[in-house]
Amino acid sequence: MLTQLSISNYAIAESLEVELHSGMTVVTGETGAGKSIMLDALGLALGDRADAGVVRAGAERAEIHALFDIAAIPEAQRFLSERDLLAGDECVLRRVITSEGRSRGYINGQPATLQDIRRLSGHLIDIHSQHEHQSLLQRDHQRRVLDAFAETGSLSAELAQLAQRHQQTRRELSSLREHSDEQSARSQLLSYQLDELERLAPSETELQELEAEQKQLANAGSIIAAGHQALALCRDDEINAMAVLHQALAALRGSEGAGERQRAAEELLDSALIQIEEAAGELQHHVDSLELDPERLQAVEERLDALYQTARKHRVRPEQLALLQSELQAELDSLSASDERIEQLEQQCETLLAQYNTLAEKLSNKRRKAAKSLCKKVEEQLTALAMANCRFHIELRPRDSELPHPLGREDIEFLVSTNPGSTPGALNRIASGGELSRISLAIQVVTAQVATVPTVVFDEVDVGIGGATAEIVGNLLRTLGRSAQVLCVTHQPQVASKGDHHLKIQKTASRKQVRTDLQALVDGEKIEEIARMLGGIAITEHTLAHAREMLDTRH
Repeated sequence: MLTQLSISNYAIAESLEVELHSGMTVVTGETGAGKSIMLDALGLALGDRADAGVVRAGAERAEIHALFDIAAIPEAQRFLSERDLLAGDECVLRRVITSEGRSRGYINGQPATLQDIRRLSGHLIDIHSQHEHQSLLQRDHQRRVLDAFAETGSLSAELAQLAQRHQQTRRELSSLREHSDEQSARSQLLSYQLDELERLAPSETELQELEAEQKQLANAGSIIAAGHQALALCRDDEINAMAVLHQALAALRGSEGAGERQRAAEELLDSALIQIEEAAGELQHHVDSLELDPERLQAVEERLDALYQTARKHRVRPEQLALLQSELQAELDSLSASDERIEQLEQQCETLLAQYNTLAEKLSNKRRKAAKSLCKKVEEQLTALAMANCRFHIELRPRDSELPHPLGREDIEFLVSTNPGSTPGALNRIASGGELSRISLAIQVVTAQVATVPTVVFDEVDVGIGGATAEIVGNLLRTLGRSAQVLCVTHQPQVASKGDHHLKIQKTASRKQVRTDLQALVDGEKIEEIARMLGGIAITEHTLAHAREMLDTRH
């Protein structure tokens, strides 16, 4: 439960600090004294959005600390433990808002996101505001009320996740199907092109090899003639290079007394003779290997022509045909994979739909069961609130679409009839303003009774209610305070008199500033505050006696 709330430099409150206890605590004060400041500040500690306007004029920052006893709240302990934030049986939520508009949140002294703070707060406290009856007119709010009463939190979250996954899968499947005709045409074209390339069977080095061979075959006659002529000059003619070199060597070797230079010349001539002999041998092998082959030349030129034409057709260079073939094959494989993906997605959609239907049926059953119980309990409270003829009905209307919906199979609407025999209708069409306030209060009291959070806050939910009905409201809240900590801001003396604890907020003003103070009232002070709330310009002995009687008869 909430054990302490500390507020510093928030709005017109310079410093407020209050200790809170179990049971029912009421907060009262003059209109405009700042009763809601405490709850608004508490809301910031619980993760509400803030701006620089909440910082007290002249201050650098506002701070709010909320201390909770979580010894009996295993959900909160588990949440903190999972994030290494658990610090014994207490939990401190701290919020700091600077005058520049920056905001920081802390859990047990460690920086935390507002999302985490709000999630943790959901295990600690539940706040019902005076504007709750306006929210009650909204279908989404009505659904949340029923689901909270039915305790469908984890089931609803799992169902919403399944619906989202099914929707995403359907979108992907639809997109693939929309392009399936284009893909089919593209697949046929690729198959035709690949068949042509496979028959051609180009290789990466083939073009260079064919061009070299074609050049050689086309010039074979002149190459052979040139080779024979070179052989004749080197070796075969009557006068040839080798014969001349032999004669030169014979002349040099026949002379006596040759010096070093002559011997060097002889060695060079020997080397030249050897090289010419080797060259002649190579020429002989080359000439012998060549032949005039017009058929082979024609085949090579036809192959080259086929490569050139195919390359022009695909607008690539001839040497890129092999690479093109592999790229087209990869694209065709990808399109084939798309067909397989469509089959996978179809199967996935069926599986998700089956899972969704199973959970949706469970959710619908829990809602139907909870709706009956909630209607019965609300009508019981409405009878106590002088609306015995009011009938409360929750309609679970099947959705028009059969596709999985994140919120389940049905729309939910709260209906009432305020006169016997009349047809139930929407709240905003049937109930008056006062009736709507009492209906809202009845629902809040019932749902608070089954809430899993240990602290319930009511912020002026008794607006528009007075007299005996207000006393009944006070009794309801007091009864609720026996099973949960109840904090109630009220203008009604009948409600305030039922509190186990009483806090008074008052505003004081000077020439320089306005400030709000908070006081915990005891016996005589409670009587005076109840008497003030009962009205009148002056508090008389009669008013004090009435206030005393209200406090004495509260049990």
